[in-house]
Amino acid sequence: MSAATHTTTQNSIADTIAADMAAVNTVIRQKLHSEVSLVNQIAEYIISAGGKRIRPVLVLLVANAYSYRGTAHHELAAVVEFIHTATLLHDDVVDESSMRRGRQTANALFGNAASVLVGDFLYSRSFQMMVSLNNMRVMQILSDATNVIAEGEVLQLLNMHDPDVNEARYLEVIRSKTAKLFEAAAELGALISGADDAEIEAAGEYGRSLGTAFQLIDDVLDYAGDAGEIGKNVGDDLREGKPTLPLIHLMENGTPEQRELVRACIEQGDEQHFEVILAAITSSGALDYTRREAEIAARRAADAVAGLPESQYKDALLQLCVFAVDRNH
Repeated sequence: MSAATHTTTQNSIADTIAADMAAVNTVIRQKLHSEVSLVNQIAEYIISAGGKRIRPVLVLLVANAYSYRGTAHHELAAVVEFIHTATLLHDDVVDESSMRRGRQTANALFGNAASVLVGDFLYSRSFQMMVSLNNMRVMQILSDATNVIAEGEVLQLLNMHDPDVNEARYLEVIRSKTAKLFEAAAELGALISGADDAEIEAAGEYGRSLGTAFQLIDDVLDYAGDAGEIGKNVGDDLREGKPTLPLIHLMENGTPEQRELVRACIEQGDEQHFEVILAAITSSGALDYTRREAEIAARRAADAVAGLPESQYKDALLQLCVFAVDRNH
């Protein structure tokens, strides 16, 4: 997908839910407010950085696809964005990241302690908001998701600098750390619309598979992306000793020399050999393999919503499946 087509797709999806997204942004601004000035400062810095806002978009698109009438989807979309933002704040501290979305990370700017504590504020604020909706099933979905995400973070920590991580172990991290919140967002959109259990499960499958596709393409872009476009430093995964799917595939299919180099780089978090590793990943077909796996996940997502009534919202959900794998950031 060209940059122009890429932007057109994003704009088309955004136009479909423009009024809803404006309402969500109003909720976000209202609920971010704290009497503690540093909380306001860091929260504003993070939220104003923008990002694709895919998770709240899922809540809105699925709710509209089921003809939802009300305002609870605005509140839930904001809750999902707060949970996601909290994970980013904590992630960047754990990963010692300095760049996100083309700007300094909050921890680089304000320090680790402030970032962790404001992440905690966002988590607790999101729980205040979900309780106010007075829907036990909503609380169950979101509390389960938050717990699974935390487990995924710990799993990823255990995998760091471990060259023996295989594809199954890595996909378990993706399902927990990334795909789970996509899944919850889509389920919530269906749930508040009065969808039945089978429809809620189908929405969850859509979110889970879409989230998997997004993460796999992120893994590709960490080796084949442009730092200016992806908004972070290329090669961060290697520097952090993260065995993502391109590295895992190279480990399993590369030459003995390549395997030894990858093993050493994962163990030591060595980005000095990034160019050599990138050449090996490319020549071994590891990036193509990871892209194919992302495409399979995206097709699974599209199949999950195939039964929805025809509408601009269903079209946007299907567009997201294409966007997930064809994007350049």
